[in-house]
Amino acid sequence: MRIDLPGGAYELREPVAWPVPDGPAASRVVYAAAHVVADPLGDNTPGSPAAVDWDATLRFRHHLWSHGLRVADAMDTAQRNMGLDWAATKELIRRSAEEARAFGDPAELVACGAGTDHAPGADDLKAVTAAYAEQIETVQAAGARVIVMASRQLARAAAGPADYHQVYGELLGLAERPVILHWLGEMFDPRLAGYWGSRDVAAATRAFLELVHAHPDRVDGVKVSLLDEEHEVALRAALPEGVRLYTGDDFNYPSLIRSGSHALLGIFDAIAPAAAAALRALDAAEAATGEERERHLARYDEILAPTVPLSRKIFETPTYHYKTGIVFLAWLNGHQDAFAMVNGAQSARSLTHLAEVFRLADRAGLLADPELAVRRMKALLAVNGL
Repeated sequence: MRIDLPGGAYELREPVAWPVPDGPAASRVVYAAAHVVADPLGDNTPGSPAAVDWDATLRFRHHLWSHGLRVADAMDTAQRNMGLDWAATKELIRRSAEEARAFGDPAELVACGAGTDHAPGADDLKAVTAAYAEQIETVQAAGARVIVMASRQLARAAAGPADYHQVYGELLGLAERPVILHWLGEMFDPRLAGYWGSRDVAAATRAFLELVHAHPDRVDGVKVSLLDEEHEVALRAALPEGVRLYTGDDFNYPSLIRSGSHALLGIFDAIAPAAAAALRALDAAEAATGEERERHLARYDEILAPTVPLSRKIFETPTYHYKTGIVFLAWLNGHQDAFAMVNGAQSARSLTHLAEVFRLADRAGLLADPELAVRRMKALLAVNGL
């Protein structure tokens, strides 16, 4: 099957029939950070309250759970701080946790972001702590695990590492179960520059580790999104025993997961079938020895290698617009009826960018129904005069 794309004609490969696993991976704890599906008939112009297609949004979470992945919800992939307002976020948390009950314990299947975005005017540590506490209570009341997200308001109000330790220490005292701490790099949100009290990564890392070592029983794991493989490996080795490192590195995830990181990744929203198959190969490798182990590891590498160029394209600078590529692939694969996003974010990437995402997704075996994908891609090209 062929399609004329910007840059020339493209011949699609045969589709890949990825197996559906019978349960979660055994060797790693893996979350896919999930997007929300906008209501195409809603007013999702920039600055408007988010209008969400709840049925499609929840169906997509079923898709992720069916592939043995946990869901990280109400995070940056769901357009927190980029169009998903607090009213819609609260509803998302409630609905996602309730929907998870069909698969098991919501606290094991869903982790939700708690931040301070509903209080943009919070300008001191007390106000920031109160805003965090309100969102933590919302997540815990729903039955989900808490992800303590990085806060723009705290980044603005904190004078140094001691202020971060004070606020996070109070928040960890509110936790009913161990939480996931999220260190989101400034490439994902420029207003988080200098998080943990310093723009020097080494100094920020020391402050971060001091916090985790002071509260190891309150921290399930740390999710690090700095796109720096060497830094992540060193940080992982420095964590207290029992505290997981959840990679958020959408550039280097195959090698990081292979070497011992767990995962909480936006790209797993888009590559869930391949990710699930690769994780089964990793499970098999870690249960084997010798040549059999190497065979399974080779299969793991074979599956994920072609997903890396796709991920690097989706997450290219400006990285915070990666959500557009994620939603674009969900639309191509029939998980939603319209290429529409809250805050009008479907317009954040160029047509040439999206055409390359199409090519790379096909090369990775991630266009489940090529005829549907081609039909939708042609419609998008036509709307743009091609």
